[in-house]
Amino acid sequence: MKRTVELGFLLAVALILSYVESLIPFTFGIPGIKLGLPNLIVLLLLYSARIPAKGAREALLVNGLRIVLSGFLFGSLYSILYAFAGALFSFTVMVTARRCRCFSMVGVSVLGGVFHNIGQTVVAMFVVETFAVLYYLPVLLVAGVMTGAVLGIAGMEVLPYFRQHIEAK
Repeated sequence: MKRTVELGFLLAVALILSYVESLIPFTFGIPGIKLGLPNLIVLLLLYSARIPAKGAREALLVNGLRIVLSGFLFGSLYSILYAFAGALFSFTVMVTARRCRCFSMVGVSVLGGVFHNIGQTVVAMFVVETFAVLYYLPVLLVAGVMTGAVLGIAGMEVLPYFRQHIEAK
């Protein structure tokens, strides 16, 4: 029961971060660029669990619920579609990188940011039925590296406090 309450609290924090992110005009004229603030919760869940598979399940659950709820609250059905595509690509890569222990938290976060943008670009190609969206990819990849690095550094700073207060059992 306690863990359910903790995960509900983390979902609420992720939703608040989604809302804050929706208020920040961070596009640089390129559609699809966001800071990815809610992904900080995913990163913290991946790194706080004593059992990595349990942390991955919890991170997937919280992120999936966050995408649906924030899509209905602050976005549209298309935003849910794009967010799920990006989340599935990035989550798969982040869990794999975390398990192989080849990357630091910053590296895992950067991979998540990059693959999130790749996933969204693939969906965009199908939605608009053109490969022209691939021209955005280099800019999106740079943005994914930058935002992933910032979130990874933030995650490293927050993780010790996170473990103290919300301990994954």
